[in-house]
Amino acid sequence: MNLAMAFAASAEMNAGKTAVFCGDAEYSYEKLRGQAGWLAARLQKDFGVRPGDRVGLWLKNCPEFIAAVFGVLQAGGAVVPINNFLKPAEVSYILADAGAKALITEAATAEEQSELSAKLPGLNFFQIEEFAGAPDRPAPEPAPSTRTESDLAFIIYTSGTTGRPKGAMLSHRNLLCNVESCRQVLETVALDRFVVLLPMFHSFMLCVGIMLPMTTGCSVVLVRSLHPPKSVIQEIISRQATILPAIPQFFRALANAHVPADIPLRICISGAAPLPVEILKEFNDRFPIPLIEGYGLSEASPVVSLNPIRGPWKAGSIGIPIPGVEVTVQSDAGEMLPEGEVGEISIRGGNVMQGYWNQPEATARAIRNGWLLTGDVGYHDKDGYFFITDRKKDMLLVNGINVYPREIEEIIYQFGGVKEAAVIGLPDPRKGEQPIAFVAPIEGVTIDERALLHFIRGKLADY
Repeated sequence: MNLAMAFAASAEMNAGKTAVFCGDAEYSYEKLRGQAGWLAARLQKDFGVRPGDRVGLWLKNCPEFIAAVFGVLQAGGAVVPINNFLKPAEVSYILADAGAKALITEAATAEEQSELSAKLPGLNFFQIEEFAGAPDRPAPEPAPSTRTESDLAFIIYTSGTTGRPKGAMLSHRNLLCNVESCRQVLETVALDRFVVLLPMFHSFMLCVGIMLPMTTGCSVVLVRSLHPPKSVIQEIISRQATILPAIPQFFRALANAHVPADIPLRICISGAAPLPVEILKEFNDRFPIPLIEGYGLSEASPVVSLNPIRGPWKAGSIGIPIPGVEVTVQSDAGEMLPEGEVGEISIRGGNVMQGYWNQPEATARAIRNGWLLTGDVGYHDKDGYFFITDRKKDMLLVNGINVYPREIEEIIYQFGGVKEAAVIGLPDPRKGEQPIAFVAPIEGVTIDERALLHFIRGKLADY
């Protein structure tokens, strides 16, 4: 079994069913499968994509994103999802590091594509607008995907403390294991409709927002914009959505918005960043819907633990391990620590990555005796619930996205007149954390703060 086969089986059983609701448009499973097959044939025939080749995916949220993911997988390729907030220089690094043969993007990025083409002359481009010419049935038929569970399916690039992102290699088995575990703990049935409003390039959405619903015959309610929250609520009600994965800040906005009593959600999942107890209380005071906190990381496909949907829920806890995943707290020497003792959260299971792409030393540091070292520090209680208290890595979470101070500092150092720079995080009620920079100029130099900020904005992703 592989992910392309799992989707094909689901699409065959649910051919006429709506797979994706997006605004006024509806995309059936048959349509998505047709687009995926057509793209797979194009990638093989026109771009020479062979089993194991990497294909970049640089798109905003759209139904075509899903067709593109399964098209690459059906062609035998490995998907490299790219943060759509990144600048061309950052995208170029990822594509070059992955050795991508092609990039799937959209016409709106024409200027950026020219820049990428100049840096990577061998890169092929496919724009999703070309899907308009795709027949309902792919012609010619792509060669069937022969990839096995152990073969590479995704390379998810995560920021690193060295200032350069690392590619976490996820196999078909990694994702299939995580999808099945999530299906069990969320008690997913074919009638469920998943709200997708977080970026699809994020590992949380790739698993819970795409792979889980698309391989289990569910539907996706795709929301293009979070603002205003009122329009999101209307979409949830009109499409009768049942499962809402989001970040803590969205649930705070939801708790403070006018929400009708007949909202159809049966469960809300908070992920990508710690859920403050204050937000949990605000939400619980307003709604009878369970808001459960989970925990994961890209290197674990990504879901690791979740508070049980039927309780008990423990405020401030990331819950208990999902089926098929072991979680322990370990000392720096690799000793298993008892309840209440603080150490590094470590993970083992079928969801743990194969390693970092072309970085064996980084892989050796991240995986010790079969255990993935998360860099998060915490403990577990007598009931087996885990709590995170700190991070070993020098990292911030801004709107649920990893931000490493070192990356920002490296940019600041490129600005003329800077002697020293240090970036820290301050709590921010809206974003979770906000990076704050301290900059010391070279003696005798005056730094224009506005000019420095303008320089940084041109170099860093907008978030």
